[in-house]
Amino acid sequence: MEKFEGYIFTALCSINFFVSCLLFSRVTREQREPYMDEIFHVPQAQKYCSGKFNEWDPMITTLPGLYLVSVGVIKPVVWLADLTGEVVCSTAMLRFVNLLFNCGNLYLLYLLICKLHVRDKTRSSSRRVLSALSLSTFPVLYFFNFLYYTDAGSTFFILFTYLMTLYGCHKASALLGVCSILFRQTNVIWVAFSAGTLVAAKMDEAWKVEHAKKKDEKFPPTQVPLSFCGAKKIMHFTLEFFTSPSHIKSVLLVAWPYAVVGAGFLVFVVLNDGIVVGDRTNHKACLNFPQLFYFFSFSLFFSLPVSLFYHRVLRFLQALKKQPFFFLFITGISLFLVWKFTFVHKYILADNRHFPFYVWKRLFQRHELVRFFLVPAYIFAGWNFLDSFKSRSLFWSLAFLACLLAATVPQKLLEFRYFIVPYLMYRLHMPLPSLPRLIVEFVLYTAVNAVTLYIFIVKTFVWPDSTATQRFMW
Repeated sequence: MEKFEGYIFTALCSINFFVSCLLFSRVTREQREPYMDEIFHVPQAQKYCSGKFNEWDPMITTLPGLYLVSVGVIKPVVWLADLTGEVVCSTAMLRFVNLLFNCGNLYLLYLLICKLHVRDKTRSSSRRVLSALSLSTFPVLYFFNFLYYTDAGSTFFILFTYLMTLYGCHKASALLGVCSILFRQTNVIWVAFSAGTLVAAKMDEAWKVEHAKKKDEKFPPTQVPLSFCGAKKIMHFTLEFFTSPSHIKSVLLVAWPYAVVGAGFLVFVVLNDGIVVGDRTNHKACLNFPQLFYFFSFSLFFSLPVSLFYHRVLRFLQALKKQPFFFLFITGISLFLVWKFTFVHKYILADNRHFPFYVWKRLFQRHELVRFFLVPAYIFAGWNFLDSFKSRSLFWSLAFLACLLAATVPQKLLEFRYFIVPYLMYRLHMPLPSLPRLIVEFVLYTAVNAVTLYIFIVKTFVWPDSTATQRFMW
C-alpha cells in the first residue's frame, strides 16, 4: 500500500466507523429489545457470557461461532473496563460486535481488491479504495451490522479465508474456513470454492498444455465456449483430469488442508443427521432452481452501475442472433425449471416484515404466468453475470458457478441474506470499474441504505393480534 493511499484508506475507515456508530446509536435507541431472530441469538449469547455452555436453544439453526466470538471480544473489555450489571453482554453490546466485523470487512475487501486486481496497481488508487468502501456498504450486508445476526461475522471469515488462499497460506485459510462454518454451515461451500480455485489453476495449466498441441482445435482458456461441442470437450477433459493420478497428486499437495475441513464437515453432517442444528422442519433442503434466477436478477440490480454497458447489451443481441437455437434451448430449460421446481416457503407468505414478502406478493402473486414471463429477463441477467467473468479462466468460472448453484438452489426460502457472499465474490472478481461508475454504485448503495434504515426506524406498525412494535427489514 502506497503511503498516500494508506492515509486515504485509514481516513475512510475512521469516517465509516464514525458514521456507522451514529447509525448504530439511533437504531439501538429505537429498538432496544431483541428483534426478529435476535430473540434467539441474544439470549443464547448471554447464556455463553454466563458460562452456561451446555444450554442450547433448539430453534437456533447455526453453530455457536457468533456467540463464542462475542464472548471472546466482550469478556476482556468487561474485565479491562471493570463493567458490571446489565451492560455486560446486553443487546447493544452484542450488536456492537458486528460493527467491529464491519471494519474488518472493509479492510479485507480492500486487500482482496488489491490482490485480485494486481495488474491495475499502476492505475488510480482511488478506484481500489472506493471499490472497497462501496462493497462494505452493500445494503443487505450493511443493514445487519446494526443487529445481532450472523451475517457480518460469517462474511468476515469467508473473506479472510479466501484472502489467505490467494496469498498461498492454505493451512491458515482452512482454519479460518472452520471459523466461517461455525457461523453458518453453508459456508463450507465457499471453503470448497477456495480449494476449487487451486484445482481450477491446475486444470487451466493442463488445458493450455493439451490445446497447445492442437492449434487447429482449441478454446482459449479465458473463455467459456457457449456451444454443445465446447461443453462436450470440457466434460471429456475434466474426466481425464480427475482420473489421472499425477493430476490428483498435484492437486492434493496444495489442497489437502481444505480436504481435511471437508472430511470433518461430512463427519459433522453424519453425527448431526443433517446440516441444520435446530428448527429442522422449517429448514429443509430442496431443488429450488429458480433461486439461481432470483440471484441473477438481484445481482443485476445491485451491480447495474458497474456491470451494464451499452456494448454489453449489443453483444447480447448479437449472441441471440448468432446462436438462436442455443438460447431457445436455454429458454426451454428455464421455463421447465420455473414450472416444476418453484417452491414457496411458508415464511415468505406469512411474515410481512421482510422485503421478500412484498417482492413475492406484488410481483409473483399478481398472476400465475408472471414467473414464466420473467424468464427472458432472467436469461439476460444470467448472461450479463457470466459476461462479467470473461476475463477469468474457464475452470475458475466453472468452479464459481458450481459453488453458486450449491449455495442458492437448495434454499427453499427466498432470503436476500443468502445472496451476500456470492454477490460479493461476483463483484470482487469483476474488472475494476471506472471511477464515475464506482461513484454511482456508492451513491446507489448509500441511497438504498438510507431508505432501508429510515423505513426500519420510522415506518413501524402493529399486528392486529399483538401490541409489539413491528419493523420492516431485509
